[in-house]
Amino acid sequence: MKQTLQLKLSQHLALTPQLQQSIRLLQLSTLELNQEIDNFLQDNPLLEREDDPVPEAPVYSASGDALQAPTESLDGTAPEPNFGDASPADWLGEGGGASSPRDDRNDDEPSYAEIQAAATSLRDHLGAQLAMMPLTERDRSLVRLLIEALDDDGYLAQSLEELVELLPAELEVGLDDLQIALKHLQNFDPPGIGARSASECLALQLANQAESKTRDLALKIVRNHLDQLAARDYVRLRKAVACSEDELRDAQALIRSLNPRPGAQYSPAETRYVVADVIVRKVRGQWTASLNGEAMPKLRINRLYADILQGQRGSGLASQLQEAKWLIKNVQQRFETIQRVSQAIVDRQRQFFEHGEVAMRPLTLREIADQLGLHESTISRVTTQKYMATPRGVYELKYFFGSHVATEAGGAASSTAIRALIKQLVGAEDGKKPLSDAQLAEILGQQGIVVARRTVAKYREALNIPPVNLRKSI
Repeated sequence: MKQTLQLKLSQHLALTPQLQQSIRLLQLSTLELNQEIDNFLQDNPLLEREDDPVPEAPVYSASGDALQAPTESLDGTAPEPNFGDASPADWLGEGGGASSPRDDRNDDEPSYAEIQAAATSLRDHLGAQLAMMPLTERDRSLVRLLIEALDDDGYLAQSLEELVELLPAELEVGLDDLQIALKHLQNFDPPGIGARSASECLALQLANQAESKTRDLALKIVRNHLDQLAARDYVRLRKAVACSEDELRDAQALIRSLNPRPGAQYSPAETRYVVADVIVRKVRGQWTASLNGEAMPKLRINRLYADILQGQRGSGLASQLQEAKWLIKNVQQRFETIQRVSQAIVDRQRQFFEHGEVAMRPLTLREIADQLGLHESTISRVTTQKYMATPRGVYELKYFFGSHVATEAGGAASSTAIRALIKQLVGAEDGKKPLSDAQLAEILGQQGIVVARRTVAKYREALNIPPVNLRKSI
């Protein structure tokens, strides 16, 4: 063995800090990007925004509803409880009352109560009613205990026997005591509150309605035959309750008018907000994707500090100046990439913008990557948590990509288009003779789309469409 010196040339990819930052910014949503920029602004005195961040960019809910309308229309024209650690005083403590504020508003202004209504929780709503009930303090505390045990839908999530076991023995609370308290609670608004099952919930609501033959039949059904009704086994159901087809239809309509989740209206809805990065409009007959200017952070170098740095070589701020320049360049490059990818998607899916989901064509990330000369992973980052506002709604860029199914003509149909067709066919079917998955597959085959019955079943389930036996009406 002997030691020798050898020269060797090789290539490797070095991820510089600037490249790492560019990749990271590309995968952030616009909201996350603004949070990241705010952090930079706090840490780097050489970076500043060109203008005040208000007004903010147009914000949409994830469902596509505009929460803050853009200055221009899209067509281009203006515009649960824990009882284990509680002390006895917690169970039999003083009950709080409810009072109303004095109303000094003008007649045309919304009242305080109107403003607060949307923010009232289920427990607040029930607590206000409890405060008006002529109950002993012990009974009031037991009802309050049951209120705390309700889930977001208004159901009693634990059995009375379990609640009794959780209470300290020195309180001497028995099952009968909680049953009485539950009767009080079940007389509160909204009707059906405090139920322990869907059957009891619907029965409580029917019990509040005026007596009639239809109501009595509906009550009999929800108490004893709700499973048969849910399975739409109308033949056995009519035989079990001894009624005619018309009587069953009326009772079914009454039951459908009830609310199986009475507490849900008081549960805070979790709304996810998105900012449209791109706005799609039809301009001179062509669909174009343009960046949402108000969603783009407007950054610049603080000129005062930059001028000072010119005469101070080796200053500690020099590195921060370079970091600020990198950030500005990477943010600009991020949005330019989003715009290029968005326009490529619009060009490929222009029939979607003209005719809707049924005209969606198959599209893969690789197709866009090859067209733009970018890596497939870059397209994946660009299309994740980036949104496009269109005349048909707000869509994540990933929405426009999907698998394909072969057609008889040798072409391909998008899975999105097939789902849209299935939805249309089910929506137009005869309720007395709904289409089976095999029939849906046959109809699609007649239109040149070769799809198996099990594939239709998969798409139907993805659309939350019940199977044929559950879609059959009387």
